[in-house]
Amino acid sequence: MYASGIVIVSPAVKILCRGVNIEMPTARSKARKAAPKTAKPKPQKRSYNPVAPERIKKILHLLDESYPGVTCALKHNNAWELLVATILSAQCTDVRVNMVTPELFKKYPTPHDFAVLNPEQLEPDIRSTGFFRNKSKSIVGAAKKVAEEYGGEIPDEMDKLLSLPGVARKTANVVLGSWFRQAVGVVVDTHVHRISRRLELTRNNDPKSIEQDLMKVIPQSKWIEFSHQIIHHGRAVCIARRPKCAECTLEKLCHAADKTWSTVDIHKSAKP
Repeated sequence: MYASGIVIVSPAVKILCRGVNIEMPTARSKARKAAPKTAKPKPQKRSYNPVAPERIKKILHLLDESYPGVTCALKHNNAWELLVATILSAQCTDVRVNMVTPELFKKYPTPHDFAVLNPEQLEPDIRSTGFFRNKSKSIVGAAKKVAEEYGGEIPDEMDKLLSLPGVARKTANVVLGSWFRQAVGVVVDTHVHRISRRLELTRNNDPKSIEQDLMKVIPQSKWIEFSHQIIHHGRAVCIARRPKCAECTLEKLCHAADKTWSTVDIHKSAKP
């Protein structure tokens, strides 16, 4: 003990003065007190994935409930009639096509009957479907090739169908899926194009890319039925200029920017 009455004790420093015991903090204790408290990590929100398998499964389930056993809306009795009706349906309603085709097929029952025509002869019969000149050329051209190269029978292969005048992937997919029951691709008409973008199943705008996107997320076993269901949904509920969102069974899964009524967040990128 020193004369000043101060005693130094390690590791803590104590001052004895007038009977008062004062503890002086060490460097370690100062560091401990100065260290900030570590904040608890906030739980990370799961990023939204519009093509997550769970969401796709819900969409397909709701479509099955709303449109069970749905089939192609174009009236036909064979593959040739379906091919012609599909060509006529471009930029035309199925209702109008179904008004035209019964008399058309009564007048020209087989591909051979169409094959002997000049396109100009066919034009009056299909005028009300619009773009009748191009459609006449396509139908007569397809009939000639079917009659000459395939014995009057519609081929059941994609490449051969695409070789016919006026037949693109949409028409080929309709014939292969609805008549031959081959799920080779997904039909992308105006309804499928628009609603697939609204549901964020694709961000592409051209039919070929949209089809490829849909084929990646929709199970192949549902390719044929999915198109029919979406087409019916587009006509009955998800109407282009006035969607009936309040009546839509898919409303809670749809974040489309042009919804007329919504219970969920709107996504600016979800647009037709």
